[in-house]
This record gives sequence, structure tokens and C-alpha cells, in this order.
Amino acid sequence: MRAPRSAVVLVLALGCGGGAAGRDAATDGPLVTDDGGAPDSGGPDGGGALALPPPNGGLDYQLGGAYPPPAGVTIVSRDREAAPAAGLYNICYVNGFQIQPGEASWWLANHGDLILRDAGGQPVIDPDWNEMLIDTSTAAKRTAVAAIVGEWIRGCDQAGFDAVEIDNLDTFSRSVGRLTEAHNVAQMRLFADASHAAGMAIAQKNSAEIVGRKADMGTDFVVSEECNRYGECDVYVGAYGDHVLMIEYRTPDYDAGCAAYGSRFSIVRRDLNLVPQGAAGYVFAGC
Repeated sequence: MRAPRSAVVLVLALGCGGGAAGRDAATDGPLVTDDGGAPDSGGPDGGGALALPPPNGGLDYQLGGAYPPPAGVTIVSRDREAAPAAGLYNICYVNGFQIQPGEASWWLANHGDLILRDAGGQPVIDPDWNEMLIDTSTAAKRTAVAAIVGEWIRGCDQAGFDAVEIDNLDTFSRSVGRLTEAHNVAQMRLFADASHAAGMAIAQKNSAEIVGRKADMGTDFVVSEECNRYGECDVYVGAYGDHVLMIEYRTPDYDAGCAAYGSRFSIVRRDLNLVPQGAAGYVFAGC
């Protein structure tokens, strides 16, 4: 993850409340797949249609706080504690591989065994975000984590979201050697199964190095931060076709993305802190 997440403290024991925003109501209309996922995504067991984000739909990334989407926006990503935007395609943000600071005491008190620990028994911390890593190293732990996060995913569905994005898929890269790519791929598959069972699509979030495991993860589309900056967009496009959402935080990267991909893909320029419209530092542009 490259951009700050919402500062909202999450309610841990429950998923989102039961609001209602109609599915399949994006202005341009989401793509509905009859096989339950994007080509070769694996899809949900038992079939059923999943709605994917409308290709090249106007995109807004509102993890720092919800606000009325600008004109032309048809796809919005918001924190799982926020209400979806009426009439648009809504993506529910869930931090499934790390523990946000406001959640730390709950995890320590109730699920200390699911926190990744170093050789000295201390929690492994992502220093950029001061977040403890979740332990995905065994099948038993992955099942337990999936039960917790699965409740959040079902809460997203009950609130009326169309899809979920699971953040921090790449914790294996900062786990001091205690997690592997395979551990997180297996965990992501459990999240995908939960999302598909709820009738929602699920996004791979960043982690271009793991795109080759798309079928194993069961993911349907990509939410990519700064793929133009880091030269990763073609990797995502090669695997997910038209279903790549691009967020850029620097104007040169946004301009380059618009020039290269703006006629085919959803691209948004946001401020790094993702502040709501009207707050100091707010930036939004779409192409």
C-alpha cells in the first residue's frame, strides 16, 4: 500500500451496518460476468453473476472520508465504515493483512495468536504505517483470519457495496522472512471466496509481482496505486484486461497515465492524504 488509509477507527466485532445502495446501478452500467468473475479469475463456487466496475468509468478514491462524488464519477472506493454512494459502483475498502492502530488493542486482547511475531515474540510492525502484521503462515491461522475479515466483507455486502478491495496483500515483503507469497495468496483466496459467496467482486490491491497468481487468488479486477509512477500498469493490464483502476498521487504520473491509458482505463489523480472535498490539500482530477 502506498497511500494513507482512512483515519476512522473501525468497529471490529461487526461489519458495516445495513444501509442500502442498489447494485448494478452505476451510471455507465457495470460489466456483469455470467461465470462469477473476470476471465480466468476462478470465480465463486456455484456460479452466479458478479458485477465488475464499468470499464473506463469515472473513478474517485475516498478512503480519507466520504463526500459527494464529483460530476462524471461512476466508481467510488470508500472505507468499510462509510456508506456507499447511491447510484454508483461502490468498492468497500478492507485492511485484511495488517492491523490499523485503532484496532491494535482489540486484536491483542482477542486474537493475539493471529498477530505476526518476530523471533523475540514481539509483533512485527510495518514502520511506514505503525501497523502490526497479521499472521497468515498456517492454514489454521488463515481460516481464523478469514472468519474475522469475512464478517467485514459480509458487512460490506449488507451495506450495499458492489465489490471489496483488500489492502496490504504484500505483507510477505516486510515480514522479516516469516511470511511467504504463498501464505498471502492462500489467505487472499479465502477472502475472495467470502466476497464471491456474498455476490461481490474482489480486487487485487497493488502487488504487481504477484499478478501471476491471479487464478490462485480468485481476484476479479485491480485497484492500483501509482502504477504509472512505478511502470507496473502493463503488468496489471496483461492479467486483468480492461478491469484496472489507476490512482496516481503526482501530476506527472497522472498526466503520463492519461496519455497512455486514458481512453481505456479509469484513472484518478488524488492528494496523498485522500482528504475529503473542501479540506485543505484536496486534489481531484479524472481522465
